[in-house]
Amino acid sequence: MPEPADDDVYDAVVVGGGPAGLSAALNLGRARARILVVDADRPRNAATLNSHGFLTRDGTPPHELRRLARTELGAYPLVEVLVRTRVTAVTTASGPRAAAIGGISARQTDRSGQPATTAGDARFVVALEGRRSQASVRARSVIVATGLRETLPGIPSIRAFYGMSVFSCAACDAWELQDRRLGLIGETSDLADRARLIARWTDRLTVFTNGADVVDAVEEAELAASGIAVERRAIADLEGDRGVVAAVRLADGSRVPIDGGFVRPDWTPALDFLDDLGVDLDPHGHLLVDRSGRTSIAGLYGAGDAVAPGPQQLIIAAGQGARVAAVLVHDQIGVRTAH
Repeated sequence: MPEPADDDVYDAVVVGGGPAGLSAALNLGRARARILVVDADRPRNAATLNSHGFLTRDGTPPHELRRLARTELGAYPLVEVLVRTRVTAVTTASGPRAAAIGGISARQTDRSGQPATTAGDARFVVALEGRRSQASVRARSVIVATGLRETLPGIPSIRAFYGMSVFSCAACDAWELQDRRLGLIGETSDLADRARLIARWTDRLTVFTNGADVVDAVEEAELAASGIAVERRAIADLEGDRGVVAAVRLADGSRVPIDGGFVRPDWTPALDFLDDLGVDLDPHGHLLVDRSGRTSIAGLYGAGDAVAPGPQQLIIAAGQGARVAAVLVHDQIGVRTAH
């Protein structure tokens, strides 16, 4: 846990060590900014064996992508990474919030010859909690890249198959399941739309609502016209062996064989630590940002799945992290850019 001196401040604290946060840290490190990455080390894709759609890394396990990224960050002496640590609160630093924060190119240098910042530059105080200690650090900017919390439908054995033969992202994993008997399990109002998407990869798809009234009669007729069945009965459990799903067992004891499938989790942003700032959120609790990742609070940025929802792919999150890093550097030197 860092113990900064009274005059010590980071150019940015990056909250979250996934692709968005690590990409932001890499690009900020290359800009000679002093960065702290805080990673709770509990990634949402921890159960996924292989990630897909990331150029030059298609099929690489997510944990290996994180390891490679952290190794690359080691080449930049001004980038620090804290693991198994979470941010519990972000508050504004004492003093006038509108005070000028200075520019990277105009700062003094520390004893190592690297750019230095002072406590007067800080906009934010970031409270940290590790396994055995607590601390706080000061920062000129904060990048929120915490992703989403994920809640799966209450099916007893679903975790035994999740990430191996049952997935949440069609763009990420449907290629490997193409032309098989697939199931789509969900209890949300967008289930019919997700079914239409998955039907790009198979013509043998059954939608399971698990007893929830989330597919109306019109949608069911449209899906049926495309060869997609809708099963409304409650699910007792999934059947299979060693992570390979074989059937959906319904509450009445009947079985629907499948060779793989998708689930629609309930996703909620993990942003409780921002409560004291009063930052603007959308109706679903995501950070509201402009096209460059700026939030309603000066110096606070968002990237990845914490912002308004879109395709949940690693390469998209990494790109957003890189964009936010570039915008942050320009903002700190007083050059406004839309990027």
